[in-house]
Amino acid sequence: MPTDSVERFLAALDPEHREAVGAKPREAQEQLAAAWERELESDDELDTLDELSPPAAEAEAARRVLERETD
Repeated sequence: MPTDSVERFLAALDPEHREAVGAKPREAQEQLAAAWERELESDDELDTLDELSPPAAEAEAARRVLERETD
């Protein structure tokens, strides 16, 4: 399991988004990873999902972060 937050964030993305985010500068990747970690920490719904499936919770948080970025 990746320990770096950017690596963990990239692993939570679907392949298409992983490639797109992977092409961004490292600083942008770090900002997205930080937003992803905040999303995981702050959303109570994700806490429940995390108990059932940590990878699903991480993927949902990643989806939300990318969705906000494109708004």
